Amino acid sequence: MKKIWLMTALLSVSLFAEFKTVDADTFAKLQAKGYPVIDIRTPMEWKQTGIIKGAHKMMFFAPNGQPDIANWFFELGHLVKSRKDPILIYCAHANRSNALGKGLDQMGFEHVYELKGGIENGWIKAGKKTVKE
Repeated sequence: MKKIWLMTALLSVSLFAEFKTVDADTFAKLQAKGYPVIDIRTPMEWKQTGIIKGAHKMMFFAPNGQPDIANWFFELGHLVKSRKDPILIYCAHANRSNALGKGLDQMGFEHVYELKGGIENGWIKAGKKTVKE
């Protein structure tokens, strides 16, 4: 009985969750709707390529390569008030943002969008501008 309840709960969360990989144009349109954009790369990466204008710099992985989960979710709590709020995430090549997006999806975040190809292979190659801070 306990297994059936757990399976039902997990299935119902996944039915409402939405993790999507979107191209640069779609990403920009979603940002224009006011969805918060989160750059999960490192300070060195931000300096090298710049960031998408208006993006929140929220490094997900600590310098040792491990996720800094507590700090990241603390910062996320300042941007979204609910797991129903949409968020846009990206990294350099979409490897880290894809892993994070899938994790957020499993946690019940309902509208997570990841930039296909990341900032380098998605955004910049599409001719979109970045800003250096």
